[in-house]
Amino acid sequence: MTTIHCLGSGLVGSFVIKKLSNEGIKVNVVDINEKKDFISNDLVEVHIEDAFKYCQKTIENDDLYVNMLPGSLGHKVTELLVSQGKRIVDLSFSEQTPESLNPSAIKSGAKLLWDVGIAPGFSNMLIAYASRVGNGIVSVEVRVGGNPILMDDEWSYMAPFSPNDVIAEYTRPARIIRERKLCILPALSERHKIVVGKRGAMEAFLTDGLRSLLDTIDAEDMTEYTVRWPGHIQRFIDERDAGILNEEDLIEKWRFDSKRREFTWMEVKVECNNGEKMCWTIYDEGMKGDSSMARTTGLVTASCISQWLIDETLVNKGVHPPESLSNEVISNVLQSLRDEGVDIKGPDIHL
Repeated sequence: MTTIHCLGSGLVGSFVIKKLSNEGIKVNVVDINEKKDFISNDLVEVHIEDAFKYCQKTIENDDLYVNMLPGSLGHKVTELLVSQGKRIVDLSFSEQTPESLNPSAIKSGAKLLWDVGIAPGFSNMLIAYASRVGNGIVSVEVRVGGNPILMDDEWSYMAPFSPNDVIAEYTRPARIIRERKLCILPALSERHKIVVGKRGAMEAFLTDGLRSLLDTIDAEDMTEYTVRWPGHIQRFIDERDAGILNEEDLIEKWRFDSKRREFTWMEVKVECNNGEKMCWTIYDEGMKGDSSMARTTGLVTASCISQWLIDETLVNKGVHPPESLSNEVISNVLQSLRDEGVDIKGPDIHL
């Protein structure tokens, strides 16, 4: 039996571990901190140790690694696994993306699928599908965010993953495509008001979320915006410009509260070369104690893993982004989200 080695067991990681083990898949959990909320399953074995040291050990060649570690640590571990010729699903969302590891992966025989979350991830898949059926793409707009259902008197936000990585999103320049050219704009620019389904008026602003799409999708214009409650990003800008922004304070104030209701919303709008316009909206408020961001991200990840276990040819040697996946895989991912109660409106994926 193939074992899945899940590196990291945060909010999303814990959900992926539970989902895979419930499907009868053996999971080794590796985390430097002890976690107890998923140990009841007999298929889950917990290793309380450093993930990098764990991955230096000799493990069965047919096993699969799911890297859900934060930031730069995640990239360091991915680099090690690639050098060892492993099968890897990389969900670390590190600023340093793994395309440069492709020559090493080809040499070692490693197979790496990266950024298979909600955005990047599912958004990429939908855009790739639109490009295939629409004879290429004119424009892409992605808007996405996970936020509390109700505003508060503070930041009206809590981070569903590492707050340090959220701060990095707010400070890293945004790479977008304008008139078929790569443009680099300041993070948080192009702020504008939008209406988000059940939640009403919110704000969207540029962040550096296109990642692999910048190289794989040929479009005249392509942008990704992060969505927050009004006032959130203005406060960040004001405190940053005043020199009083305290990252340690933000980490504490943005700490995720599992008792607080929250939602994840995404809109993917694509105009195709054949004149067709496609729009998908994804909405979730969490379910059965699982947060919306854990569900929408983790279900995409788990679906890709399950499909890879069934079809060994799903990912070839080398480094592959989510938009490289077939229409059949994308359709299965979409259906897995719907089957778990995630609300998805938009075109079906035709094979």
